[in-house]
Amino acid sequence: MKKQIAVVGGGVSGLASGLKLLEAGFAVTLLARELPPHTTSDVAAAFWYPDGAKPAARVRPWAAVSYAEFLRLTAVPESGVSLKPAIDLAPKPFAPPDWLEMMDAWEAVHYPPDLHGYRTVVPAIDTPTYMPYLLRQFTANGGQIVQREVTDLAELAAQFGLVVNCTGVWAGELVGDTAVTPIRGQIIRASKPAGLPDEIVHLDAEVYSTYIVPRRNDVILGGSKQRGDWRLAPDPALAEDIWRRCLALQPALKDAKILDHRVGLRPGRLEVRLELEEIGEGTIIHNYGHGSIGHTLAWGCAAEVVQLALEK
Repeated sequence: MKKQIAVVGGGVSGLASGLKLLEAGFAVTLLARELPPHTTSDVAAAFWYPDGAKPAARVRPWAAVSYAEFLRLTAVPESGVSLKPAIDLAPKPFAPPDWLEMMDAWEAVHYPPDLHGYRTVVPAIDTPTYMPYLLRQFTANGGQIVQREVTDLAELAAQFGLVVNCTGVWAGELVGDTAVTPIRGQIIRASKPAGLPDEIVHLDAEVYSTYIVPRRNDVILGGSKQRGDWRLAPDPALAEDIWRRCLALQPALKDAKILDHRVGLRPGRLEVRLELEEIGEGTIIHNYGHGSIGHTLAWGCAAEVVQLALEK
C-alpha cells in the first residue's frame, strides 16, 4: 500500500510538490482553500529569476533544478512554458549578477533612454496555461483534491502521518511563524500591442519593481513590493504609477488596452523555510517563504521535499 501524504496549499509550490511526490510513489491528497486560477501563483508575472529569496546557498541549487524542469517543459506546448529574452536593468551600470554564471550566454546592454543591464534567455511561464496544466497533471497522476481551509496541521499530521506545508503567506498564521510577512504585488493585465517586442524587461528598485512580461494572449505590467501590506483590492494611484513606469520603459505600450488589475500577496521571509518538524504523532515538511520567486524555486524545492519524505 502506498504511503499517504497530505499537501496543504494549491499554489505552484503545493502542486509541484504534490506532482513530484506522486512520481516518487506516494499517495497524495492536496488540501487547499483556493485552486487555480484563484491562487497567488496565478497572479504572478512568472519567469525564471533566481534572485529575490535567501539563503543563496540553497536558493541557487533549487533554481537550477527548476531551470532543468522548465527546459523539459518547453517541449510540452500545453504547459505554457517557453524561452524568452530577458533584460535585467538598473539606472546605473552594475556588476553582472552572480546568477548569470548559471546561464549558457548573456550580454551587457544599454537600454533607452539611459538604463544599463544584462540580457539573457530564461524560461517564461504563462500562468493562465501553466497553473491549470499542473492541476490536470496532478489529478491525471492519481492525486486527490479536497478544497477546504486547513486550520490545524497537527490534526492533519495525526491523520496522514506526513504533511507538506505549502501555504505561502498564510503559513505565518497557520504555524505561528512571525518571520512571514506579505509582500504585496499589484499588476496590470493589458492587451499585447503589435509593436511590443517579445522580451521580458525588468527594472528593479528598493520599493518597487517595474517589469513588462509578454505572454501568449496578453502582457503583464508591474509592479510593487509593499511589505506588510495585506490589501487585496487594487490601488488606483499605484495602477497609474505602474502604467507610467512601464510606458517609460516601452513606448509601444501606448497602444495597449488595460484588461484588468490584480493583486497577489507574496510570502516574504528572511529565508525560505524547507525543513522537517516532528509534531505529535506525525511529521510536517515545511515549504514556504519563497518571496517573489515561487515559480523559480518550486521544482527544486519539490525535489527536496521528496528527498525528505523518502527519508522518513
